[in-house]
Amino acid sequence: MTAAPSPSPSPSPEVLAAFEAAKGFMPVHEGLALYAAATEAGALGLPLLEVGTYCGRSTVLLANAARSAGVSALTVDHHRGSEEQQPGWEYHDPTVVDPEVGLMDTLPTFRRTLHRAGLEEHVVALVGRSPQVAAVWAGPLGLVFIDGGHTDEHANGDYEGWAPHVAEGGLLVIHDVFPDPADGGQAPYRVYLRALASGAFTEVSVTDSLRVLRRTGAGI
Repeated sequence: MTAAPSPSPSPSPEVLAAFEAAKGFMPVHEGLALYAAATEAGALGLPLLEVGTYCGRSTVLLANAARSAGVSALTVDHHRGSEEQQPGWEYHDPTVVDPEVGLMDTLPTFRRTLHRAGLEEHVVALVGRSPQVAAVWAGPLGLVFIDGGHTDEHANGDYEGWAPHVAEGGLLVIHDVFPDPADGGQAPYRVYLRALASGAFTEVSVTDSLRVLRRTGAGI
């Protein structure tokens, strides 16, 4: 008789409520898949890193998984907004524009998100552009979650900068992977295909636009 599969780990109702209350675009079911991946990766005893913080919605889940594992969650963002969040674009939110400089600044909202969730001490916020931060990062990571800019330049830059740091057995998670161009931009999908074609990563799970891959070989 085959045993039933173990249920995926889930955040507490309080953490899930903080996730849902935060500004952002990730739906709950994808967030739960991310949380399960972060919980698994946390067992490696290495930091969990995301590229693309915005206002901290997904950071809440990574931080809670990191807290449970006794590791740190790292989040990389320049906090000036990605292409589709600029004025005149679909995902622009005028409430996160700094009135003094006239540019987006999601950092204060992100800090409030973590404070409300009680998770500030478990997160290291790396404020800067992803390739610049990656260039000075040297350590291995248990998980890399790519959810930054959606142009080919930015998506490939995030992959090339951070995927090399995914430890053996660690997880690479890519968001907004849309095989059908009618559903969304194709840059994350092309990065996902690139990761699979490299032979370094093997697919673990698919939850709508969220892909979880495991490092099973060298390189990127």
